[in-house]
Amino acid sequence: MPIEVARRVQRIKPSPTIVFTARAAKLRAEGKDVIALSAGEPDFDTPLHVSDAGVAAIRAGFTRYTNVDGTPELKDAIIAKFRRDNGLEYARNQVLVSSGAKQTIYNLVTALVDPGDEVVIPAPYWVSYPDMVLLADGVPVTVYAGPEQGYKITPAQLEAAITPRTRLLILNSPSNPTGAAYTRAELRALGAVLARHPRVVIGTDDMYEPIWWGPEPFCSFATACPDLYERTVTINGVSKSHAMTGWRIGYCGGPAELVAAMATIQGQSTSNPSSISQKAATAALNGDQACVARMNAAFRERHDYVVGALNALPGVSARPGFGSFYAFANVEGAMRRLGCENDQGFAEKLLDEALVAVVPGSGFGAPGHVRLSFAASLESLRTALDRIAAVL
Repeated sequence: MPIEVARRVQRIKPSPTIVFTARAAKLRAEGKDVIALSAGEPDFDTPLHVSDAGVAAIRAGFTRYTNVDGTPELKDAIIAKFRRDNGLEYARNQVLVSSGAKQTIYNLVTALVDPGDEVVIPAPYWVSYPDMVLLADGVPVTVYAGPEQGYKITPAQLEAAITPRTRLLILNSPSNPTGAAYTRAELRALGAVLARHPRVVIGTDDMYEPIWWGPEPFCSFATACPDLYERTVTINGVSKSHAMTGWRIGYCGGPAELVAAMATIQGQSTSNPSSISQKAATAALNGDQACVARMNAAFRERHDYVVGALNALPGVSARPGFGSFYAFANVEGAMRRLGCENDQGFAEKLLDEALVAVVPGSGFGAPGHVRLSFAASLESLRTALDRIAAVL
């Protein structure tokens, strides 16, 4: 007799990013020369001084449980980072360290959302946001912003999406998957709407903050809207900035009572993040940031190449991004050209015929698009785009 899993699990689906990355890995194992542009992971090694800090922690025997919410020294490094880079002040009891920013966001959703509560999610969105809300028995309310508005929602759209059941807005800038980012003025305009709705908490996913080449400096939501500081949770991590995806360290700063609730959830799920990874993350945040600048320069060069190459393809258009390491392309014309009914079929055709793995845009709430990660060498990117051009 089959085991019936909980209904909450039946509401969600596997991440399309993981699905296409796994398919690419399977083809590689079969001897195929696949170029995977599907995973959101820097292709650089963790900076040596950061890795050395992790090794030193192991050798020093720093291998036991830590405080559930993070070590004091890492919290102090996070507080210093927020002050230095964002002009935000937090105390230790306002900071939570988790096993990746994904856990931080999940803790936030679980701590806030009761059955039937609504969470506003601008689309295109990171694939996990809606499913996290569904797991909390909440209702994801997606607000679509297409390429004609730079993949960014307007204040009018936000106002129309908020109801008496709205509990949370999740804002991701720079965006995964589009690379779009809100300016300080745009954040203030959204903040003016939110000021009229005091029950709504704002969760800002700033994971791609240091991967940035916008026309003005990066600005976090709480920096732009200090009047909403008391109900904003600012989320970040070292995975993308310092090429530490496998180390699994994310963090946030926010209202003390909400952070305490998130820490309670973490204490009954995973407990503390890896002690060794916390030592490495402390070194990453406190150390020389030149390594981050070098990686950012490489990502910008790749961005410029990939966006230009995509726009040279028939039936494809891609807007330049302000940050992250993704290009998001409208492929509706190319789909028609190849006789593909949807972006899933288009992505499968590229994988089968070009041996290039991309992610369908429908998984990000944007049918008719695909996402390409340019966290790969320029040589690999050139080969991949040449293969796609040949298929088209």
